[in-house]
Amino acid sequence: MSAESLAARERLARWRVSFRHWRWQRPFWAGLLTLLASVPIVYIPYADPSFSDFSLRLATTTGSGSLIIGVLLIVLGFTFWFQRHARVFAGVAAILLGLVSLVVSNFGGFLAGFLLALIGGAMGIAWVSGEDQDAPANKHRRNGGEEPTTSASDSEGFKDSETSEESGAPTEKADARAEAGQLDGGSRAG
Repeated sequence: MSAESLAARERLARWRVSFRHWRWQRPFWAGLLTLLASVPIVYIPYADPSFSDFSLRLATTTGSGSLIIGVLLIVLGFTFWFQRHARVFAGVAAILLGLVSLVVSNFGGFLAGFLLALIGGAMGIAWVSGEDQDAPANKHRRNGGEEPTTSASDSEGFKDSETSEESGAPTEKADARAEAGQLDGGSRAG
């Protein structure tokens, strides 16, 4: 083996690793399936298949509608890849376009484009980045391996700053506000 072929193999290996990392950071397969969904939706209404002397012509009014749906699915596929934070919007839009293609584009490209759009959109909605999955595990590790503790007031979603920490009894500030009728919105009658 020559040095040039080893260098080419190293470049190829580096490219594969970098592509793998790029692919893991976004809903890659959702984007690919959405892009592939556009192919039968756009192709079938414009196709003129012929088998020797037998010509099959699909003369319908679905041409412009299929073209619009196909182009939008292509845009949504690239949105999955390059704007991963808009994945929920792109997923819902891909599912809706797949449903609309059933009516507009020869049963969604004879169900192939419809199913690819549905699966791609669902995968885009369900995708979670690796950083989001590691967040609870890292929080657990920061507490020394113990479960995080919550008090009763934390579990209710608020902390009453006008009660003492130890006994839960109202502080002097809360007593003064209660006398002024400020704690319950001033609805106390004198």
